[in-house]
Amino acid sequence: MSSWLKQPRNIQLRKRWLAGAAAAFAALFLLTGSGLSFFALQQAIAARVPFVQQWVAAAAARDLERRDEYVRQNIDALAVKLGTLQAQVARIDAISERVAGLAGVKPGDLPKAAPGQGGALPSQSQPLSLGELLRKTEAVTRQLEQRQDGLAMAEVELLHRLVTSRLLPTKDPLPDGFVGSRFGVRIDPFTGRNAMHEGIDFNAPVGTPIIAAGSGQVLTAGWHPGYGNHIDLDHGQGLVTRYAHASRLLVKEGDIVKDGQHIADVGSTGRSTGAHLHFEVRRSGEAIDPLAYLQQSIFPRVRLQK
Repeated sequence: MSSWLKQPRNIQLRKRWLAGAAAAFAALFLLTGSGLSFFALQQAIAARVPFVQQWVAAAAARDLERRDEYVRQNIDALAVKLGTLQAQVARIDAISERVAGLAGVKPGDLPKAAPGQGGALPSQSQPLSLGELLRKTEAVTRQLEQRQDGLAMAEVELLHRLVTSRLLPTKDPLPDGFVGSRFGVRIDPFTGRNAMHEGIDFNAPVGTPIIAAGSGQVLTAGWHPGYGNHIDLDHGQGLVTRYAHASRLLVKEGDIVKDGQHIADVGSTGRSTGAHLHFEVRRSGEAIDPLAYLQQSIFPRVRLQK
Protein backbone atom coordinates (compact mmCIF):
# COMPACT_ATOMS: atom_id res chain seq x y z
CA MET A 1 0.00 0.00 0.00
CA SER A 2 1.56 3.22 -1.15
CA SER A 3 1.30 6.45 0.75
CA TRP A 4 0.07 8.31 -2.33
CA LEU A 5 -2.84 5.94 -2.96
CA LYS A 6 -6.12 7.00 -1.44
CA GLN A 7 -7.36 3.42 -1.28
CA PRO A 8 -5.51 0.10 -0.79
CA ARG A 9 -4.94 -2.06 -3.93
CA ASN A 10 -4.92 -5.88 -4.04
CA ILE A 11 -2.52 -7.79 -6.40
CA GLN A 12 -3.00 -11.58 -6.91
CA LEU A 13 0.08 -13.54 -8.16
CA ARG A 14 -0.87 -16.51 -10.36
CA LYS A 15 1.31 -19.58 -10.89
CA ARG A 16 1.56 -19.15 -14.69
CA TRP A 17 2.80 -15.58 -14.18
CA LEU A 18 5.49 -16.80 -11.86
CA ALA A 19 6.45 -19.61 -14.29
CA GLY A 20 6.62 -17.16 -17.19
CA ALA A 21 8.78 -14.76 -15.24
CA ALA A 22 11.15 -17.57 -14.20
CA ALA A 23 11.46 -18.76 -17.85
CA ALA A 24 12.17 -15.25 -19.07
CA PHE A 25 14.82 -14.79 -16.40
CA ALA A 26 16.45 -18.12 -17.28
CA ALA A 27 16.49 -17.26 -20.99
CA LEU A 28 17.98 -13.85 -20.25
CA PHE A 29 20.60 -15.49 -18.06
CA LEU A 30 21.55 -18.05 -20.75
CA LEU A 31 21.75 -15.42 -23.48
CA THR A 32 23.86 -13.18 -21.30
CA GLY A 33 26.16 -16.05 -20.35
CA SER A 34 26.53 -17.19 -23.98
CA GLY A 35 27.27 -13.67 -25.12
CA LEU A 36 29.87 -13.18 -22.44
CA SER A 37 31.46 -16.58 -23.25
CA PHE A 38 31.57 -15.79 -26.97
CA PHE A 39 33.00 -12.33 -26.25
CA ALA A 40 35.61 -13.82 -23.91
CA LEU A 41 36.55 -16.47 -26.53
CA GLN A 42 36.90 -13.87 -29.25
CA GLN A 43 39.10 -11.78 -27.00
CA ALA A 44 41.21 -14.81 -26.12
CA ILE A 45 41.64 -15.70 -29.80
CA ALA A 46 42.52 -12.09 -30.63
CA ALA A 47 45.03 -12.05 -27.76
CA ARG A 48 46.47 -15.37 -29.09
CA VAL A 49 46.20 -17.18 -25.77
CA PRO A 50 48.13 -20.48 -26.37
CA PHE A 51 45.63 -22.79 -24.70
CA VAL A 52 42.68 -21.29 -26.55
CA GLN A 53 44.57 -21.35 -29.86
CA GLN A 54 45.36 -25.04 -29.41
CA TRP A 55 41.77 -25.85 -28.46
CA VAL A 56 40.37 -24.01 -31.50
CA ALA A 57 42.90 -25.64 -33.84
CA ALA A 58 42.13 -29.10 -32.45
CA ALA A 59 38.39 -28.54 -32.88
CA ALA A 60 38.88 -27.34 -36.46
CA ALA A 61 41.13 -30.32 -37.20
CA ARG A 62 38.54 -32.76 -35.84
CA ASP A 63 35.82 -31.13 -37.92
CA LEU A 64 37.97 -31.26 -41.07
CA GLU A 65 38.89 -34.88 -40.37
CA ARG A 66 35.23 -35.82 -40.05
CA ARG A 67 34.42 -34.12 -43.36
CA ASP A 68 37.39 -35.79 -45.06
CA GLU A 69 36.30 -39.17 -43.75
CA TYR A 70 32.76 -38.58 -45.04
CA VAL A 71 34.08 -37.58 -48.48
CA ARG A 72 36.46 -40.57 -48.53
CA GLN A 73 33.66 -42.99 -47.70
CA ASN A 74 31.58 -41.60 -50.56
CA ILE A 75 34.53 -41.78 -52.96
CA ASP A 76 35.18 -45.40 -51.94
CA ALA A 77 31.52 -46.24 -52.53
CA LEU A 78 31.69 -44.63 -55.98
CA ALA A 79 34.88 -46.54 -56.73
CA VAL A 80 33.14 -49.82 -55.89
CA LYS A 81 30.27 -48.91 -58.22
CA LEU A 82 32.79 -47.98 -60.90
CA GLY A 83 34.38 -51.41 -60.59
CA THR A 84 30.96 -53.01 -60.97
CA LEU A 85 30.34 -50.96 -64.13
CA GLN A 86 33.69 -52.04 -65.56
CA ALA A 87 32.80 -55.69 -64.93
CA GLN A 88 29.48 -55.15 -66.68
CA VAL A 89 31.28 -53.59 -69.65
CA ALA A 90 33.46 -56.71 -69.89
CA ARG A 91 30.38 -58.95 -69.89
CA ILE A 92 28.72 -56.77 -72.53
CA ASP A 93 31.87 -57.11 -74.65
CA ALA A 94 31.63 -60.90 -74.49
CA ILE A 95 27.93 -60.83 -75.37
CA SER A 96 28.59 -58.37 -78.21
CA GLU A 97 31.18 -60.69 -79.74
CA ARG A 98 28.81 -63.67 -79.63
CA VAL A 99 25.91 -61.65 -81.07
CA ALA A 100 28.21 -60.24 -83.75
CA GLY A 101 29.22 -63.77 -84.67
CA LEU A 102 25.57 -64.77 -85.04
CA ALA A 103 24.86 -61.64 -87.05
CA GLY A 104 27.85 -62.16 -89.32
CA VAL A 105 29.48 -58.87 -88.25
CA LYS A 106 33.26 -58.90 -88.38
CA PRO A 107 34.95 -58.41 -84.99
CA GLY A 108 36.90 -55.50 -86.43
CA ASP A 109 33.65 -53.67 -87.21
CA LEU A 110 32.68 -53.55 -83.55
CA PRO A 111 33.99 -50.83 -81.21
CA LYS A 112 37.28 -51.82 -79.65
CA ALA A 113 36.95 -53.47 -76.26
CA ALA A 114 38.92 -52.30 -73.25
CA PRO A 115 41.95 -54.49 -72.48
CA GLY A 116 41.38 -57.12 -69.78
CA GLN A 117 42.62 -56.33 -66.30
CA GLY A 118 42.99 -58.36 -63.12
CA GLY A 119 45.40 -59.77 -60.59
CA ALA A 120 45.67 -60.12 -56.83
CA LEU A 121 44.73 -57.22 -54.59
CA PRO A 122 47.88 -55.22 -53.68
CA SER A 123 48.86 -55.28 -50.02
CA GLN A 124 48.94 -51.48 -49.94
CA SER A 125 46.57 -49.97 -52.47
CA GLN A 126 46.32 -46.23 -52.95
CA PRO A 127 42.75 -44.87 -52.90
CA LEU A 128 41.51 -43.05 -55.95
CA SER A 129 41.34 -39.31 -55.87
CA LEU A 130 38.16 -37.54 -56.88
CA GLY A 131 39.74 -36.38 -60.15
CA GLU A 132 40.88 -39.92 -61.04
CA LEU A 133 37.47 -41.28 -60.18
CA LEU A 134 35.77 -38.75 -62.45
CA ARG A 135 38.16 -39.54 -65.32
CA LYS A 136 37.60 -43.27 -64.99
CA THR A 137 33.84 -42.78 -64.77
CA GLU A 138 33.89 -40.76 -68.00
CA ALA A 139 35.96 -43.49 -69.67
CA VAL A 140 33.51 -46.21 -68.62
CA THR A 141 30.61 -44.06 -69.82
CA ARG A 142 32.26 -43.76 -73.24
CA GLN A 143 32.83 -47.52 -73.33
CA LEU A 144 29.18 -48.18 -72.55
CA GLU A 145 28.13 -45.83 -75.34
CA GLN A 146 30.46 -47.65 -77.75
CA ARG A 147 29.11 -51.05 -76.69
CA GLN A 148 25.58 -49.75 -77.18
CA ASP A 149 26.48 -48.72 -80.72
CA GLY A 150 28.03 -52.14 -81.34
CA LEU A 151 24.97 -53.99 -80.09
CA ALA A 152 22.71 -51.72 -82.16
CA MET A 153 24.82 -52.57 -85.24
CA ALA A 154 24.54 -56.30 -84.51
CA GLU A 155 20.78 -55.94 -83.92
CA VAL A 156 20.30 -54.27 -87.30
CA GLU A 157 22.35 -56.97 -89.00
CA LEU A 158 20.40 -59.73 -87.25
CA LEU A 159 17.12 -58.10 -88.26
CA HIS A 160 18.36 -57.83 -91.83
CA ARG A 161 19.39 -61.48 -91.85
CA LEU A 162 16.03 -62.49 -90.37
CA VAL A 163 14.09 -60.56 -92.99
CA THR A 164 16.37 -61.84 -95.75
CA SER A 165 16.01 -65.43 -94.56
CA ARG A 166 12.24 -65.09 -94.71
CA LEU A 167 12.51 -63.78 -98.27
CA LEU A 168 14.95 -66.41 -99.53
CA PRO A 169 13.24 -69.44 -101.14
CA THR A 170 14.54 -72.08 -98.72
CA LYS A 171 11.29 -73.92 -97.85
CA ASP A 172 10.29 -77.12 -99.58
CA PRO A 173 7.59 -76.02 -102.09
CA LEU A 174 5.96 -79.48 -102.12
CA PRO A 175 6.44 -81.23 -98.75
CA ASP A 176 4.06 -84.07 -99.76
CA GLY A 177 5.87 -84.86 -103.01
CA PHE A 178 9.29 -86.18 -103.96
CA VAL A 179 12.05 -85.03 -106.26
CA GLY A 180 11.92 -86.37 -109.77
CA SER A 181 13.97 -84.72 -112.52
CA ARG A 182 16.69 -82.36 -111.30
CA PHE A 183 18.30 -79.22 -112.69
CA GLY A 184 20.64 -79.70 -115.64
CA VAL A 185 20.89 -81.31 -119.09
CA ARG A 186 18.46 -84.22 -119.61
CA ILE A 187 16.60 -85.99 -122.42
CA ASP A 188 13.50 -83.99 -123.28
CA PRO A 189 10.41 -86.26 -122.92
CA PHE A 190 8.77 -84.71 -125.98
CA THR A 191 11.67 -84.45 -128.45
CA GLY A 192 13.95 -87.25 -127.19
CA ARG A 193 16.96 -84.94 -127.45
CA ASN A 194 19.26 -83.46 -124.85
CA ALA A 195 17.86 -80.25 -123.44
CA MET A 196 18.51 -77.99 -120.48
CA HIS A 197 16.06 -78.53 -117.63
CA GLU A 198 15.99 -75.23 -115.76
CA GLY A 199 14.35 -76.38 -112.53
CA ILE A 200 13.42 -79.33 -110.34
CA ASP A 201 10.34 -81.50 -110.84
CA PHE A 202 8.44 -82.59 -107.72
CA ASN A 203 6.11 -85.51 -108.38
CA ALA A 204 2.78 -85.63 -106.50
CA PRO A 205 -0.91 -86.37 -107.23
CA VAL A 206 -3.16 -83.69 -108.71
CA GLY A 207 -4.46 -81.34 -106.01
CA THR A 208 -1.45 -81.65 -103.69
CA PRO A 209 -0.86 -78.24 -102.02
CA ILE A 210 2.02 -76.12 -103.34
CA ILE A 211 3.50 -73.64 -100.85
CA ALA A 212 5.66 -70.55 -101.31
CA ALA A 213 9.32 -71.35 -100.78
CA GLY A 214 9.86 -67.82 -99.43
CA SER A 215 8.00 -64.58 -98.81
CA GLY A 216 7.52 -62.28 -101.77
CA GLN A 217 5.17 -60.56 -104.18
CA VAL A 218 3.32 -62.26 -107.02
CA LEU A 219 4.72 -61.07 -110.35
CA THR A 220 2.71 -63.40 -112.56
CA ALA A 221 -0.23 -65.68 -111.90
CA GLY A 222 -1.80 -67.11 -115.05
CA TRP A 223 -1.48 -69.24 -118.15
CA HIS A 224 1.68 -69.93 -120.18
CA PRO A 225 1.84 -72.30 -123.19
CA GLY A 226 4.85 -74.15 -121.79
CA TYR A 227 4.35 -73.79 -118.02
CA GLY A 228 0.54 -74.01 -118.01
CA ASN A 229 -0.94 -72.43 -114.88
CA HIS A 230 2.06 -70.92 -113.17
CA ILE A 231 3.11 -68.36 -110.55
CA ASP A 232 6.22 -66.20 -110.42
CA LEU A 233 7.16 -64.80 -106.99
CA ASP A 234 9.53 -61.86 -106.64
CA HIS A 235 11.73 -62.17 -103.49
CA GLY A 236 13.73 -58.98 -104.08
CA GLN A 237 17.33 -58.46 -105.19
CA GLY A 238 16.42 -59.88 -108.62
CA LEU A 239 15.48 -63.31 -107.14
CA VAL A 240 12.34 -64.98 -108.58
CA THR A 241 10.80 -68.41 -108.01
CA ARG A 242 8.47 -70.12 -110.51
CA TYR A 243 5.77 -72.72 -109.77
CA ALA A 244 4.48 -74.34 -112.97
CA HIS A 245 1.89 -76.86 -114.31
CA ALA A 246 -0.55 -76.17 -111.46
CA SER A 247 -4.18 -77.30 -111.61
CA ARG A 248 -5.37 -74.34 -109.52
CA LEU A 249 -3.92 -70.94 -108.57
CA LEU A 250 -4.85 -69.38 -105.20
CA VAL A 251 -3.13 -65.99 -105.59
CA LYS A 252 -3.20 -63.22 -108.15
CA GLU A 253 -0.71 -60.73 -109.53
CA GLY A 254 0.36 -58.14 -106.94
CA ASP A 255 -0.47 -60.27 -103.88
CA ILE A 256 1.99 -60.44 -101.00
CA VAL A 257 2.56 -63.99 -99.80
CA LYS A 258 4.43 -65.41 -96.81
CA ASP A 259 6.84 -68.29 -96.83
CA GLY A 260 4.92 -71.54 -96.34
CA GLN A 261 1.64 -70.07 -97.67
CA HIS A 262 -0.56 -72.33 -99.80
CA ILE A 263 -0.51 -70.67 -103.24
CA ALA A 264 -1.51 -73.38 -105.75
CA ASP A 265 -2.29 -77.08 -106.29
CA VAL A 266 -0.35 -79.65 -108.29
CA GLY A 267 -1.59 -80.34 -111.80
CA SER A 268 -0.42 -81.28 -115.29
CA THR A 269 -1.21 -78.19 -117.33
CA GLY A 270 0.90 -76.85 -120.20
CA ARG A 271 3.80 -78.85 -121.60
CA SER A 272 3.63 -81.74 -119.15
CA THR A 273 3.50 -85.55 -119.28
CA GLY A 274 1.94 -86.02 -115.80
CA ALA A 275 1.05 -84.44 -112.50
CA HIS A 276 4.02 -82.65 -110.97
CA LEU A 277 5.37 -79.26 -109.85
CA HIS A 278 8.08 -77.69 -111.97
CA PHE A 279 10.00 -75.36 -109.62
CA GLU A 280 12.57 -72.83 -110.82
CA VAL A 281 14.80 -70.24 -109.15
CA ARG A 282 16.01 -67.33 -111.29
CA ARG A 283 18.44 -64.59 -110.40
CA SER A 284 18.35 -61.53 -112.69
CA GLY A 285 16.49 -63.66 -115.25
CA GLU A 286 19.05 -66.50 -115.27
CA ALA A 287 18.02 -69.96 -114.05
CA ILE A 288 20.12 -71.39 -111.20
CA ASP A 289 19.98 -74.77 -109.47
CA PRO A 290 17.20 -74.61 -106.85
CA LEU A 291 19.15 -77.04 -104.65
CA ALA A 292 21.41 -74.13 -103.76
CA TYR A 293 18.47 -72.91 -101.65
CA LEU A 294 16.44 -76.05 -101.01
CA GLN A 295 19.15 -78.58 -100.17
CA GLN A 296 18.62 -78.38 -96.40
CA SER A 297 14.83 -78.63 -96.60
CA ILE A 298 14.48 -81.43 -99.19
CA PHE A 299 17.70 -83.45 -98.79
CA PRO A 300 16.32 -85.90 -96.17
CA ARG A 301 13.69 -87.20 -98.60
CA VAL A 302 15.33 -86.73 -102.00
CA ARG A 303 14.70 -89.57 -104.43
CA LEU A 304 16.17 -89.18 -107.89
CA GLN A 305 14.50 -90.59 -110.97
CA LYS A 306 16.75 -90.61 -114.00
